[in-house]
Amino acid sequence: MFDVLSLDVDAAIKTLVLTLDLVGTFVFALSGATAGARRRLDIFGVLVLSFVAANSGGIVRDLLIGATPPAAISDWRYLAVSLLAGVVIFFWYPIINRLQSPVLFFDAVGLALFCVAGSQKALVFGLEPMMAALLGMLTGIGGGIARDVLLSNVPGVFRSDIYAVAALAGASVVVIGHVLGWPTTATACAGAALCLGLRLAAIHYGWHLPTARWPEKTEAHRDEER
Repeated sequence: MFDVLSLDVDAAIKTLVLTLDLVGTFVFALSGATAGARRRLDIFGVLVLSFVAANSGGIVRDLLIGATPPAAISDWRYLAVSLLAGVVIFFWYPIINRLQSPVLFFDAVGLALFCVAGSQKALVFGLEPMMAALLGMLTGIGGGIARDVLLSNVPGVFRSDIYAVAALAGASVVVIGHVLGWPTTATACAGAALCLGLRLAAIHYGWHLPTARWPEKTEAHRDEER
């Protein structure tokens, strides 16, 4: 009886991880495709960017935990979801663009879903709680980094925005819930909500991490620059 119950719980967790992964893939693909459309890429460029933005974090996660080949290249659903999002944005970009900061919004939702799914999958594969939280953060930020690099932008995670910290906070909720034996679905929802709330609040209120203080320029320095 207990073996059957254990199998049911494991199956439920795997289903939850897959669902979060696919939904997060779609949302991150939307952010990548939107950024590509904004830079006036052709349809091939938009589709490539949608796939890269949606799957880079998951591929890195799977390689690090030994889940090979990565789900993004072994499961056709990841490719299908990514391309669907790219097609939607390419043909309906004028409608999507009416949203205020659509890239930031889609990116925030994808970040929340991926940090939770990443930490959940890491726990399923037996990683220690702290490492699972860090891997959840890496899963969340990987797609945004790849997208920004391909578009020749400085990745948001390397700037002062509350980005990686939000992903780490969401992943930590999942890990803490796992250690304390809390319901998996509840902790996943709570972690995603915390990450999304922090990210959207940071965007709205301009929250940021401290940056290095630069010395004020003297008149001699200004003369040298001239």
